[in-house]
Amino acid sequence: MWIALCLITLVGFSTSQAGDLCDNLINDCQKHHTGWTRCYEDRVATCDLRRGHRHILDFVRDMVNSSQECEAWPTPRHRAHIPSSALKKSKGGVAGDKVLVVATVINSTCFKLTRPPQGKRRGIRPQPAHIPGTVLGGLVLMVRAGYSPVRNLSQPIRLIFRHDEPVGNGTCVFWQESEQDDGTGHWSTDGCDTSHTGSEFTCSCNHLSFFAVLVNPVLSLDKRNAVYLNYIAYVGSALSIIFTFISLIIYICLHRRRPEKAISVHMQLTGALLCLHISFLLCCFWVRLLSENEDSVVCRILGFFLHWSVLATFSWTALEGFHLYLLLIRVFNIYVKRYLLKLSLVGWGLPTLVAVVCGISGVYGKYSLQLEDEGNQTSNVHMCWMSSEFKQQAVLVSFITTVVFPCLVILCNSCMLGVVVFKLWGLREGNGGFKSGSDWKKTSKEKWSRLWKDGATLLGLSCVMGLTWGLASTTYITYISLPGLYVFTILNSLQGVFIFLWSVALTCKSRSDNNSSVRHPSTQKMMTTSFSN
Repeated sequence: MWIALCLITLVGFSTSQAGDLCDNLINDCQKHHTGWTRCYEDRVATCDLRRGHRHILDFVRDMVNSSQECEAWPTPRHRAHIPSSALKKSKGGVAGDKVLVVATVINSTCFKLTRPPQGKRRGIRPQPAHIPGTVLGGLVLMVRAGYSPVRNLSQPIRLIFRHDEPVGNGTCVFWQESEQDDGTGHWSTDGCDTSHTGSEFTCSCNHLSFFAVLVNPVLSLDKRNAVYLNYIAYVGSALSIIFTFISLIIYICLHRRRPEKAISVHMQLTGALLCLHISFLLCCFWVRLLSENEDSVVCRILGFFLHWSVLATFSWTALEGFHLYLLLIRVFNIYVKRYLLKLSLVGWGLPTLVAVVCGISGVYGKYSLQLEDEGNQTSNVHMCWMSSEFKQQAVLVSFITTVVFPCLVILCNSCMLGVVVFKLWGLREGNGGFKSGSDWKKTSKEKWSRLWKDGATLLGLSCVMGLTWGLASTTYITYISLPGLYVFTILNSLQGVFIFLWSVALTCKSRSDNNSSVRHPSTQKMMTTSFSN
């Protein structure tokens, strides 16, 4: 009887050790071990594959000959090629020619990111704080061989990641656990090289671990949507040219009746927008007269004009925010000698200086952009901008002047708009605010009217201060990039129309101020600033 009990105990013990299901192994390791990836690597070689099969979905485990190369295909999109030198090294001191190889894929949500070590320690190379990108396909490829760690291989292991959807630049990485042993980690590129053939990424790494490809998603745009967006941009820019020209006339008339510096700043911004939309249409239509590989001096001049107009528009947009800062924050005792002249030196002089330097460098010319849709159909879009022949220089100049600079302007003006909201609310509260009872009933109509006017003012200021350009981020940081691109194109191509509506609102306000002898105290306070020519 004692022999039977011992046999039952031994059988039960062995079953508990080897009875873990491979499907539940990740959850079990995360539940009972902080360093779950090490637990997974240790137990994946002995977990239960169910009914003794060696191959299940997304999982490969097999004994292979260490003297020959090995290939493992856990999925049709993931493949690992292990050279014989790596297999022999993984054996350690174990006798025999056979070695165990395990390959599987894991959902990327199982890997919790934390900041990598930043301090300089002996023997530890500082890692970057963050490698941008998302995991390709949302799957991480785990490869394990033998019984000993496999590092610093002379002949690298090749990992293949196939994809169908269009992607941007990709980087091969592996998972490195945090030193805090808290179950988190970071992606590292040490020991891995990346190559891309168009439909698959090949990672060449000198060790075994958990591997993935971090990619930057690229906007997939088919030919039909590209045509629609072009038509929207052309029609919107044509309307903006008409309405900005009318707005200039309105501002000139307003300035003659009421020579305020705010109106002069609006005039400069409107003029820059007019130049921007004219140069955009000229650059788009002139390039159609050129052949596929042809460039011309006129195209370079138009590219210069378009770049200068973009810089001038954002410069005067920034100056609108600066002027608003002076009106709201520095209301009293402001005296700026030759105020408009100094603003003009910044608003027109700085863009001219940058554009001239870029023109001397020869970056302007015919720009070609290749679009790829989901069916791998490619189409080219051309315009006079920065020449594709100087790709490295053009990308750097374009990034600094049309991405970094506008982002800084939008960020500053967004903060300024928040200050406007705070000031308006404070001015309203300081002059009666919203009360309750019978007084509120008597004045509710007037106060709701003020609320609507404040809302319209903020909406107009958002357009004047260029905050609609911030919608460009919706084409990159959201999953609705195509709708975001439509919204961005519509709003910014019609910015001249919004400027016209703002000029009409200023005209109506000027007439109402002339007809009324009493202004609201908050309005009076905001208009007491004076500047010197």
